[in-house]
Amino acid sequence: MLNGIIIPCYNEEERLKISAFQNFIDSTANYQLCFVNDGSADNTINILKHFMAQNPNKVMVLDLQKNVGKAEAIRRGVQYITEMTLVQTIGFLDADLATGFNDYQRLADILSNNNNYQMVIGSRKLNEDNIDRSAGRAFASNCFGKVTSSITKLQIADTQCGAKVFTKSLALQIFKEDFISRWLFDLELLVRVRKIFGKEEASKRIAEIALDKWEEVEGSKITLKDSLEFPKQLVQIAYHYNMAPSWEGSAQFAQNLSLNMRGALGSFL
Repeated sequence: MLNGIIIPCYNEEERLKISAFQNFIDSTANYQLCFVNDGSADNTINILKHFMAQNPNKVMVLDLQKNVGKAEAIRRGVQYITEMTLVQTIGFLDADLATGFNDYQRLADILSNNNNYQMVIGSRKLNEDNIDRSAGRAFASNCFGKVTSSITKLQIADTQCGAKVFTKSLALQIFKEDFISRWLFDLELLVRVRKIFGKEEASKRIAEIALDKWEEVEGSKITLKDSLEFPKQLVQIAYHYNMAPSWEGSAQFAQNLSLNMRGALGSFL
């Protein structure tokens, strides 16, 4: 079963571990890499094109001239790889490989070997002993998780982990339309899955799997300005997908959103 991996890249010249990607495709047969250059201003595109030239059967490069953000870059990558290849499952990884290939392969194998699942996501919260990230980011993640769970109503501990795998049929549905948010699209993906299947069925179709290892890599593309937009974007997502609480619960939702996002954003200041 061929699995396509989308890797969004924006100014990744200093962080791209080409040797790690090369070792991976040399040691595996059923994976197709699709790098999406998201309007990089550095030498990223030349590095990617050279890598593709060396591995024309396993590496693809989609070059976006204008920066569109991670959400749209991945969405276009999904559309591109499904048009150009015969992939049966599709996932994405961050270019810095904070989540490694061993964990990604485990997620892909779980999806391929279980017909009940249509989405398998990595989780940094289910096995935090092996997760290398700052206390500030861990605190921010916990605060953010409380807010997102009130929107999705799904028992997902870590919505934002940058390693997720989908069946092709589901990917074509949930990546069809533009996203509301540039950075919180992981949350939108879960909301879209719930809208398709309903809460109870979606819980059966999504598997959250603890990562064996995750390493925080310096050079995050999320700025303080982006972070300050998160509360607004969360509200927009909730109302756009009709996931907002009832009138009776709106005041409590707003209070929880304010308190938790204040704590989350405070960890970055």
